[in-house]
Amino acid sequence: MTATTDTAPTRTTMPIFRRAMEGKTLPILIVLGVILLIWYAFTVYLNAPWQIDAYERAGTEWTVADLVRDTMAQERPVLPSPHQVVAEIWKTTAGTRLTSKRNLFYHAWITLSSTLLGFVIGTALGVLLAIGIVHNRAMDKSVMPWVIASQTIPILAVAPMIIVVLNAIGLSGLLPKALISTYLSFFPVVVGMVKGFRSPEAFQLDLMRTYNASGAQTFWKLRWPAALPYLFTSMKVAVAISLVGAIVGELPTGAVSGLGARLLAGSYYGQTVQIWSALFMAAALAAVLVGVVGIGQRMVMARMGEKP
Repeated sequence: MTATTDTAPTRTTMPIFRRAMEGKTLPILIVLGVILLIWYAFTVYLNAPWQIDAYERAGTEWTVADLVRDTMAQERPVLPSPHQVVAEIWKTTAGTRLTSKRNLFYHAWITLSSTLLGFVIGTALGVLLAIGIVHNRAMDKSVMPWVIASQTIPILAVAPMIIVVLNAIGLSGLLPKALISTYLSFFPVVVGMVKGFRSPEAFQLDLMRTYNASGAQTFWKLRWPAALPYLFTSMKVAVAISLVGAIVGELPTGAVSGLGARLLAGSYYGQTVQIWSALFMAAALAAVLVGVVGIGQRMVMARMGEKP
């Protein structure tokens, strides 16, 4: 009985360990470990000149161990260490009230609201433009080149102009930032949906003609289902760059709330730890948004009969 009890955990844990070794878990952990090592090495390298100068001005004798320890504990480092960033994120999330303007979740919600509004507008605009481009040859020849050309203009140059013009006509707050997100997010949807609507093969379109299907029936029963995988792939890209647009839109407005405002304040006062914590919050928010779109894709594809 004792031998059976002792070996039971081993039998259950070995398959889990083997799956981790054979799957994606181990490679991801190895890559993360390498990134952390490189990060810590550059933390010491970039922060060392200021720290050595501080030792010399104070006349303090130091060792390599002292240098490594102190470069990872500077108040305003050139490159903060990973544990400093984690501590700052913990302090500004769990360590403060959720409604406090020092809480990162509060700033993330401000940015998320304009991100989602811009994403919805951009997705709808992208789908409508794609329908027009596919069904109208004049739009295909005229609108599509302008859609592509619109993305060659740097968003940092466009954002201040949009903000200033909209403020001049009395529009401020959420909508101007959302329009900047729209400007970025509609493009991948247009390109993806044009490709998706044109993905049915010629024999499928011929089959619809033999059924005497109308243009609307062909669209809803053939083109739209064929384009759905392209739509969700485009939406994953669109929601991520929509977040970028919302953050950029907060910079020229002098906003006091939002992840962009947090980055701007950290830049003004040299708070690099604050900047990096806001960057990681933005990255986590983008990952969550892309994950939500991915969950929606799996649900819709499963309803359409696609096997996982």
